[in-house]
Amino acid sequence: MSMSIEISFSKSAKVTGGLAVATGTLAEPVSASARAVGASDQLDKAIKVAGFSGKSLTTVDLLAPANSPADRIAIVGLGDLDKLEAHDWMRAGGKIFTLIGKVDKVTVLLGDQEAPSAEATADMALGLLMRAYAFDAYKTKKGDDDDAGVRKVKIVFQHSNATACKKAFTIREAVAGGVELARNLVNEPANVLGPVEFADRAKALEALGMEVEILTEKDMKKLKMEALLGVALGSVRPPRLAVMRWQGAKPKDQPVAFVGKGVVFDTGGISIKPAAGMEDMKGDMGGAAAVIGLMHTLAARKAKVNAVGIIGLVENMPDGAAQRPGDIVRSMSGQTIEIINTDAEGRLVLCDALTYCQEKYKPAVMIDLATLTGAVMVALGQHHAGLFSNDDELSQALVKAGETTRERVWRLPLGPDYDKMIDSKFADMKNTGGRYAGSITAAQFLKRFVGDTPWAHLDIAGTAMGSPSTEINQSWASGFGVRLLDELVRANYES
Repeated sequence: MSMSIEISFSKSAKVTGGLAVATGTLAEPVSASARAVGASDQLDKAIKVAGFSGKSLTTVDLLAPANSPADRIAIVGLGDLDKLEAHDWMRAGGKIFTLIGKVDKVTVLLGDQEAPSAEATADMALGLLMRAYAFDAYKTKKGDDDDAGVRKVKIVFQHSNATACKKAFTIREAVAGGVELARNLVNEPANVLGPVEFADRAKALEALGMEVEILTEKDMKKLKMEALLGVALGSVRPPRLAVMRWQGAKPKDQPVAFVGKGVVFDTGGISIKPAAGMEDMKGDMGGAAAVIGLMHTLAARKAKVNAVGIIGLVENMPDGAAQRPGDIVRSMSGQTIEIINTDAEGRLVLCDALTYCQEKYKPAVMIDLATLTGAVMVALGQHHAGLFSNDDELSQALVKAGETTRERVWRLPLGPDYDKMIDSKFADMKNTGGRYAGSITAAQFLKRFVGDTPWAHLDIAGTAMGSPSTEINQSWASGFGVRLLDELVRANYES
């Protein structure tokens, strides 16, 4: 059964049944708010048996005594309050979600003296929402215990300054919406979400005040986007380029731009991938999903910034019409590319999208995201995205935003020696530099299309899909990049 979460904040929430959740710390494992809904001796006994000390993310969960207004009482440990950051509060919110079970009403008691700030409380609520996400649209009823429909759960955070909590949560709710959108897109099967259908999801952002333009195959041919169009030649599904514009600042302010790789399914083309694990290639549009999720967030929270989001949407299939290794295509920039491997297709989509973005919008900065290379997973695993950039200030800002959100990035090198690895005998460049430094040569390829614009490339192959489960995400699709870039915009580019 699906679950619908309704979150609210109240200064004087009264517990009347359901689950009452209180927080404990190393200094005070059982708070006054916990004792207020249960007999102290029973709580003390439960804590002693469980060995609960208030350590971070530990829990005690027990049936409430007969005279309690709650049906169940739980305590979530926070650890040392002085060391908690925003992400720690989000993790605590995720832990609260795991305690809900089958109840439909939860009261989170934060008390007065020991209560976290309004910002921290809103972070807890965000973490709870993110942990609650589940993609079960295609699951049908399995048995008596798997009821059809949607179960509504009301969660009230009791806080002495409920008004401030509501205001802080409004922004975080917009973030949660963007992350959910990105996760849904990556989780969708490719037979449902093709380039046209993906473009329709972008078009739906007009309901939030976004300006959206969809370029068709005919439009892109006029612009001479042969690199992007070449990837789509083997598919019966036509490509699209979706352009989303949010105008939240002065009209003359330069926009910040985000460009996403949207390969809705990647077989590898003529250079076909091995069959094992190919089903995961429905997620090869994680970069585009992050961009559309970010644009949703910026519009939903009415960000005071001008932003452009551009996503190149194609399907890479083998077919009699598909491009071949050895083919040479001319990009929108006029530079020619020798196709060495048709499975190095994401950079072909991005290079034309980057050129279009730069020429039409002249952005202050340009950041692209792509599930681009398996090599980045060899280098960094699944805990950092690869960061490549021509601008130190932008790189530092991204690293800082990553530390704040825990969507971490790690800067990798670029340079003339790597650039030589993609020189071609027959064209201006080739689309792969071979086995070594695969993530770097892919970034070097993209760098040839950005000119002097401050630019960063994020290789999110290890973090956007199949990444490790955390307290705030149990989904195959993580929505990586939405919170990272929203924090970047908020900290550096809003007026």
